[in-house]
Amino acid sequence: MASEAIVPQQKNNEVKPKNIIADGRNRRVLQDIGNFVKERGAQGKKPITKGVANVAQSVKGGGGAVTKEVATQRKVVDKVDKDKPKPETLIVMSSDEKTRKTGHVSRREGSSRKEVKTLTSILSARRKAACGLTNKPKDSIEDIDGADVGNELAVAEYVDDIYKFYKFSEDEGQARDYMDLQPDINAKMRSILVDWLIEVHCKFDLMPETLYLTMNIVDRFLSVKVVPRKELQLVGISAMLIACKYEEIWAPKVNDFVFISDNAYAREQVLVMEKAILDKLEWYLTVPTAYVFLVRFIKASILSDDKMEDLVFFLAELGLMQYPTVVLYCPSMLAAAAVYAARCTLDKSPHWSETLKHHTGYTEDQLTNCAKLLVKFHSTAAESKLKAIHRKFSSPDRSAVALLSPAKSLLPNHGELF
Repeated sequence: MASEAIVPQQKNNEVKPKNIIADGRNRRVLQDIGNFVKERGAQGKKPITKGVANVAQSVKGGGGAVTKEVATQRKVVDKVDKDKPKPETLIVMSSDEKTRKTGHVSRREGSSRKEVKTLTSILSARRKAACGLTNKPKDSIEDIDGADVGNELAVAEYVDDIYKFYKFSEDEGQARDYMDLQPDINAKMRSILVDWLIEVHCKFDLMPETLYLTMNIVDRFLSVKVVPRKELQLVGISAMLIACKYEEIWAPKVNDFVFISDNAYAREQVLVMEKAILDKLEWYLTVPTAYVFLVRFIKASILSDDKMEDLVFFLAELGLMQYPTVVLYCPSMLAAAAVYAARCTLDKSPHWSETLKHHTGYTEDQLTNCAKLLVKFHSTAAESKLKAIHRKFSSPDRSAVALLSPAKSLLPNHGELF
């Protein structure tokens, strides 16, 4: 009778122990998702075997059929536990308080942080890939901007794109052949004007950018406006006034230009000409002159010193004073030819490197004709009546580069003229 009171009702050969704890009472409080191996055992439903054991204890000594059935169920449960796959060790995705206490995750397993690349290195890698530098030998093209990566003013991440845009837009800011449109002006008068403007530039101690922008404004204005001979000097000082306002921090006053021109023009005339120039050029003053290319190409000329730099500017200003070089060659080619002629004059080896070819975009053969013109101007500068440039670069402050012998490899043979 005792066994009948203890044994529960059976349905479909299934035994339901009385003291099985409800699943809801055995659940943990909801926390961050964790997958520790030890915690899985605590959350599993083990009361099944425990309940079977209680039933077996309660029927000890009574009811052989019940004991046999309980033993059969225990074998089944043990077989299920034995065949149950072992939990895999997973990486913990959370870092709650329990995780920190148990410390199951090692530092190596928990640290999934990778080395982060800086924005500068990423942009530099993209720039090199876009330019094709990654497919070229490392020794052929040197990275001239590597030392300026930390310098914000050098904008090493964008400098190549900037100069690509300069080369793309330089044709828009270059003056065309205009001497046929000027009945009262010729190339010699222009050279005289440039010679005088270089003296004014030195007198006011202006920036080199100002000189190149001044001549760009003069040439572009003369290409769209007929100017009488008596107003050519007025165009020159008005163009320099505009360039000073654009480039200089402390621009000279209008009266300074009137005084330095020996009062040949009144103040009102200078202001009227300034407005006329700006109107004809439609205020388009942001143009790539030869100076911006000179700075870049000198930097690409590896191991360049002060003497090399002064010689490049000497040859470039000689070309700036001559009308044929200004209208025949774009600013970037004039700058590249000045660097090439300077390297030939100083006998730099090689005369033209892969680095210069890459950054200038010109080969040695493309620069030969323009470089020969610059060397010819160098050879005749001492005997020329226009001596402003020769005096400027004969001083020790300019390394006296005007006194150097011209490049023999670029001089014409047997008195041949260009």
